[in-house]
Amino acid sequence: MLREVEHWLKARSWSLSDRPLQQVMAAKRATGQSVSVVLPALNEEATVGAIVTAIRRDLVRRVPLVDEIVVVDSGSTDRTAEVAAAAGARVEHRDAILPRIPALPGKGEVLWRSLMVTRGDLVCFVDADLREFSSDFVTGIVGPLLTDPEVHLVKAMYDRPLAGAAGQGGRVTELMARPLLNMHWPLLAGFVQPLGGEYAARRSLLERLPFPVGYGVELGMLVDALHTVGLDALAQVDVGVRHHRHQDGQALGRMAAAIYRTAQLRLARGHLLRPALTQFERGPQGFEPHTHPVDTEERPPMTEIAEYTARRVA
Repeated sequence: MLREVEHWLKARSWSLSDRPLQQVMAAKRATGQSVSVVLPALNEEATVGAIVTAIRRDLVRRVPLVDEIVVVDSGSTDRTAEVAAAAGARVEHRDAILPRIPALPGKGEVLWRSLMVTRGDLVCFVDADLREFSSDFVTGIVGPLLTDPEVHLVKAMYDRPLAGAAGQGGRVTELMARPLLNMHWPLLAGFVQPLGGEYAARRSLLERLPFPVGYGVELGMLVDALHTVGLDALAQVDVGVRHHRHQDGQALGRMAAAIYRTAQLRLARGHLLRPALTQFERGPQGFEPHTHPVDTEERPPMTEIAEYTARRVA
């Protein structure tokens, strides 16, 4: 198993310099594939505009790599939608997509619904809370899909500094996701950032995958993609450094619980209780318990949704 992972790391781990922009654009022209960039957003008015602006400037106006930029707003109470639209994105609202199916809270829900409102052959997901964003993120993860027909999903890898300390971010990755992958899906042990929110995939793959509605979506997608298309169809690209807003310890605990639950479901579907997570905060009377449901819902592959199938036929 270790030998397989080492071989994969050599064959399917790249850097930005391996595919210069002109090579990526030549592949796009030759293959005729279209690219959609999706930003799931909830109260990200401080950062979403700069991300959209950078992508439009570098990858729409300077070179026509990206065909559409879609911000899917999942119920923001700030000016996220207005800022995104002013920067040039098309804004879609989660609850207006597939209104027949009541929306659930969670990032995975937004990513799943985004397939209904995008057209690209390749779909690139970018988190909306990134700071000091570079359009190289998009070029890096889309490049292998355009230049290599055997690749179906590409994750970005990067340093994640925490309070100035290099490599200290990604706490849920190191404490939960990486141990789970190494123990249960060791073929995926070579992914540097398995939970990273920046990745691109072929629509033909995404529409066949179930989507956990919450924080478990990245781990679930990686595991399901492995079983659907195999390890050699998965890849990663080093795009440098990722700066973003870091969560507090309790939020990380809820993320970790959702990711563990996603792994459980894939290890033993149908035999588990619906879990909850109890955390504690100090209040006037001492430590007070607060219990949260753990994300357990999953959306089916989009090819099972009648509206999506009808759109493709049309």
